[in-house]
Parts: sequence; C-alpha cells; structure tokens
Amino acid sequence: MIVENINKIGISPRILVVPLDWGLGHATRCIPIINALYKWGAEVLVAGEGANVKILEKTHPNTVILPLKGYRVRYSRHEGLFMLKMALQVPKIISAIKQENNWLKDVIKQYRIDAVISDNRFGLYNQQIPAVFITHQLYIDTGTEWFDRLAQKINYFFINKFSACWVPDIKGHGNIAGELSHPKKLPQIPVKYIGIISRFKVSRIENKDGLLILLSGPEPQRTLFEKRLLQQIKNHPGVVTLVRGLPLKNGKAVISNDKLVVYDHLAAEELGELIGRSKHIIARCGYSTIMDLLALGQKAILVPTPGQTEQQYLAKHLLENKLFFTCKQQGFDLDKAIASAEKFNFVSPEPLVGLDESVIRDWVSKIASQVNPSQ
Repeated sequence: MIVENINKIGISPRILVVPLDWGLGHATRCIPIINALYKWGAEVLVAGEGANVKILEKTHPNTVILPLKGYRVRYSRHEGLFMLKMALQVPKIISAIKQENNWLKDVIKQYRIDAVISDNRFGLYNQQIPAVFITHQLYIDTGTEWFDRLAQKINYFFINKFSACWVPDIKGHGNIAGELSHPKKLPQIPVKYIGIISRFKVSRIENKDGLLILLSGPEPQRTLFEKRLLQQIKNHPGVVTLVRGLPLKNGKAVISNDKLVVYDHLAAEELGELIGRSKHIIARCGYSTIMDLLALGQKAILVPTPGQTEQQYLAKHLLENKLFFTCKQQGFDLDKAIASAEKFNFVSPEPLVGLDESVIRDWVSKIASQVNPSQ
C-alpha cells in the first residue's frame, strides 16, 4: 500500500510490526498476530524488505508497508565455516541495529506510532512507546558452552531494552522449543508465552497421498539440498511436489509433469491444503515450519540447515520427544529416510494451543487507553 494520508487522527492505536529477514518464518508467524491486532481494534503498519514483506503484503493487502533494510545475513556453503562466517558479519549486524533504532525514532514522529512488535529485530525499541520483542530463542545454542554464555548475555542485553517479550510456545510441559524457549534464567522484562501459532487453520485430512518437499530457508544451503533431492526423486514412486519458498516469484507451477510438480511459491490457503493431504513431507527444521506442521497435525521428516545450531538443537529435541523424525542433510538418502520415518514411533503432541489472543487483546486495550485516556 502506498504510504500517503496516513497521519489522520483516529482512536485506534497504531502498531508497527517488523519481522526479521532471516528466513520466511519470521514473517509467516506474524500473520496470526497481525490478524489478532486488527481483530482487537488496532491499526497496523509493517516494515521490512524483500520476501518477508511480500508475504505480508499478499496476506494483508491494505496494510501500509514502510521500507526498512534487513540484516541481509549470508550463510556459508560449508557447515564447518558457519559460525566463522556469522562472526565476520557481526559488525554489519550491529550497524544495522543502530540504523534501525534511529529509523524508529523518525518513524514514531512521522507516522505517530503508538507501539512496536519486533520479531527478532534487536534495534526496534524506544522508551517513548511500548515495544514487544518476539522470539522462541531466549537461550541461544551455539554448540560451544562459553560462547553460549556470551550469546545469551548479548541476547538479553538487547531484549531487556524492550518493554515485554512474547514467546511463541507453550509454557512448561508440552512445549516445543525445549531449552531454547525455557532457559534457566529469563529476561528481566515481563515474558509471556503466546502459544504455538500458525497461519494455517487446523484441519485433519484422512486420505493422504504423495510426497511434499518444503524448501524454504537461507541460501546457498536451500539450493544445495534441492539439487540433491531432485537427483534422488527420479526413482521415487508416485508424484512429488516441491515448494521452494520463494515468495517473490509467482504461484504458478514452474515444472509440471506426471512425476514432479514444482512451485516457487504458494498462497497460504493452497499450501495449507497441500501439507494437509500429503502422505510424506520433507522440510527444514525451522521453528515456524514446525508450528505449521503441528497445527495441521502432520508428521514429517525434518532436515536442519547445516551449521544452523538452532535447527540442529530443535532436530535433536524433537527426535528425542518423538514429535518428528529428523536426519542430517549430509548423506541424506530419500528412500532410506522415508522407510525409517514409516517405522518411527511418532508421539501425538499435547492438544494444540493456538495464539493466545488474550495477550494481544489486553495489550492493545492498554495501549488504546493510553492513546485515548478519555475513552
């Protein structure tokens, strides 16, 4: 939506929502939150760039989009160099955090922002207005104990600058993210667990068929894994559907024959239906993907992105709790993975708790009362 005539005076609190640009999951899990904000009377603006903004623009076409440069982090082709490449980008990330903090000061004045919801963007806090930080990673698993402690200190240094922290998970027993969302020490600011959230409506389809491959996530590993899978599906019986997770492309099939159907991107309704009716699913171990699969009641084979320690932790945690079958990308064998998954003793999760809208409702109500004290 074109940004014009936005400064009209109204009684609805004006909320800015900004997802991180590392993977599509930060944007997709903001969808139910934005829906709830609208439901409880807020006016919503979204900021960002690229694929994440494109998703939110499609799901909420009447929402104002403000341009904001992302962190633009690049991942290594080699698993062993992952942490080194990330470390080399720290100065760029710190610079981006400072820039977005200064950007927010100007945006608050220019567009009369009443509050901010930041999904993992560290610089979007301001003492003038309430600012919520969304993350499922209160504890950051780097694979090295001393670096874990350092990462947590840095993580909390920024989180504690916000007025509240919302965690997309269940509090206590039955949680999905394990130690990541339930560390021994919590931030100093109020922490609320807002449930296992998904953009998909819960559905259960009995007759399932076909193999679905969901391949979003960072490059170059997304493309490397896709090439491996395309080689292996040549001998796979039945139809294979591959969804690349490239929302800047259109939603038409780029390849379609008796053996393989490939989409660069699918709208949420079509993708949810496809996930629900697929017999076998291979996907990355991204947290939003996990929540979507749980919402749709689907089993899956999850393959963490090489070197991405968060996904590696989740893969181990989910396998141990028998919620999903997981395996490594290195040496991945499609037929063996499916055969192992069919023998795997999946445990049905606890009854799902969707987004706890009372958290959104109470927060919006409080902001509205501050904006309109006479209301």
